[in-house]
Amino acid sequence: MQTVIWKSKRLSTFFAALAAASAAACAGAPAAQAPQASTGTGETAPQTASTAAPPPGPTTVSDKDCPAEFTVDDAEDNNNQILLQKGRKGYWYTFVDKAGTTLSPPAGTKFIMSAGGPKDSQHAAHMIGKVSGAGDPLFAGMGFSFTDPKGPYNATEYTGVSFYAKVGPGSTKNVRLKVPDADTDPVGKKCTECFNDFGADLTLTDQWQKYTVPFATMKQMEGWGSPNPSTIDKSTLYGLQWQVTAQGAAFDVWVDNVQLTGCP
Repeated sequence: MQTVIWKSKRLSTFFAALAAASAAACAGAPAAQAPQASTGTGETAPQTASTAAPPPGPTTVSDKDCPAEFTVDDAEDNNNQILLQKGRKGYWYTFVDKAGTTLSPPAGTKFIMSAGGPKDSQHAAHMIGKVSGAGDPLFAGMGFSFTDPKGPYNATEYTGVSFYAKVGPGSTKNVRLKVPDADTDPVGKKCTECFNDFGADLTLTDQWQKYTVPFATMKQMEGWGSPNPSTIDKSTLYGLQWQVTAQGAAFDVWVDNVQLTGCP
């Protein structure tokens, strides 16, 4: 998966569009089309130009789940809101560039779950489309915010995140997990070069597998972003995102049973 750099000359244009999208987004309602258009209140940023990728963080783990209160969303209620527990109440959304990348569900519309999932699951989060063959920046993704309205979520009692994921036939297998925090998201009012979120580069397969990504292994991408703290700020997390950026790549990405980890 190519790693990319956000060019600062686009920041002023991007932030103006982002402000409009954030103002329109609430309680799962459609938001205005923008680089970050969402059905909830989360956002991500495009990234451009290649650098070396950080070391891989995720590993396939045994089929052991934490108790129900650790589950962020299992999609079984078939709506676009995450489970209402432990102070979490955000919404799923999609986001896409303006370079011609196609994406379903479309950015700016209410997120719709798809039929399917690992084992006995009936529904899962799903995005499908194709990254544009030209343009800069190029990106598409889906994710959710932890709260609504968007704000920091204190996850210090947890050790990381886990989820099931797969790709469909013909899809790129390269997906980046992104975890915005107060140091990387402009809502935190700390970053001067924002959106280089901590996370991990995933190589998915065409079979459902469970992945875990400890917070301690999450890395920013190299060569850009300010500030560049040594670790993610678990006390100020804004959500989770799964993003593709490979030029011209078809994508068909599925995610289900998202949990926070750290149970005995």
